[in-house]
Amino acid sequence: MISLVKELWRTLLFVFSIQFWRMGLLWTFSIVFSHYQLIKDFLCSQRPKSYYRCSPCVVPVRPVAVVTVGRSQQLLLEAERKIKDWNRNAHLKAFQVDLSSVESIIMFRKSLQQWLSDSDLHSSIQLLINSAGILATSPRITADGYDQMIGTNYIGAFVLTNLLLPLLESSNVSSRIVNVTSFTHRNVTDMQVDDRTVSGKRFLSYMQYPYANIYEYSKLCLLLFTFELHRQLRLREKSHQIFVAAADPGVVQTNILREVPSLLSLLAHFVLKHLGLLQSPEYGVSSIIDAALAPPGTSGAYFFGGIGRTIEPSILSRDAGLALKLWETTSNLLSTTPFGAEDD
Repeated sequence: MISLVKELWRTLLFVFSIQFWRMGLLWTFSIVFSHYQLIKDFLCSQRPKSYYRCSPCVVPVRPVAVVTVGRSQQLLLEAERKIKDWNRNAHLKAFQVDLSSVESIIMFRKSLQQWLSDSDLHSSIQLLINSAGILATSPRITADGYDQMIGTNYIGAFVLTNLLLPLLESSNVSSRIVNVTSFTHRNVTDMQVDDRTVSGKRFLSYMQYPYANIYEYSKLCLLLFTFELHRQLRLREKSHQIFVAAADPGVVQTNILREVPSLLSLLAHFVLKHLGLLQSPEYGVSSIIDAALAPPGTSGAYFFGGIGRTIEPSILSRDAGLALKLWETTSNLLSTTPFGAEDD
């Protein structure tokens, strides 16, 4: 009885918070706007911009993909089992990594290199998918002193991608990076880029933890990083060798709302399902696969809606000056961590 009362009280606190209504109203508007972009070309009698999927190249080396998915060993083993059910010949290795910890990511890079060597595989990877992300409704600090949501959703992807770039570059065939972002990035209309904001420390000082704002901010950061990485690879004349794209799966029925009171998360799923916006995980992954198997020349694209379709992200996400400033600020922030020594 006491636990029920506590849950009801927690639900009421959520309902009367600005962050809850930001999620309920602005996030719904953002996903509707993304779907509108898919149909507007059709309504204007124009062909939507979409790309076919290419079969992965299996010669001269068997492709190696690194996908960030699990939050625990149990979830990793479950994902491994499902993949084996789909493809019994899949060669899999599960690594448990804390993506909010720079040291843990560095240890993973070393373990991956050792596994490639022990498995008689070429010292390279052909695909990196940064898909791990969290929605935390209470403040937590990582071992490096960052907000955990920003640390996991953006900084972790920044560190992992940069550490694995040499393995992507050494591939004998073209390689690809897919960063999984979110339509919620559209709700950020003005972005502050400095050490305290990028690390999330500014948000930790707020009286009420602005979890919805931080989630949106972290996803916009990931998108800006995607486009800046695309630009830098092009300047280094590597864009023909490494493609980088963003993928937005939309609203997918996962447990990302696990920290939201169960009554409200069930209500959200019910409403979104009846609006035709809630997708199954099997369908939601379509945009990610589209980005991973897209043909050459698609670097810098934003995949959404499946069947190879792309749309335009927010205007702010295409701000090249802002993206460069974010890259430099993040690099400076990480210079005092073990990543700084690795990057020298």
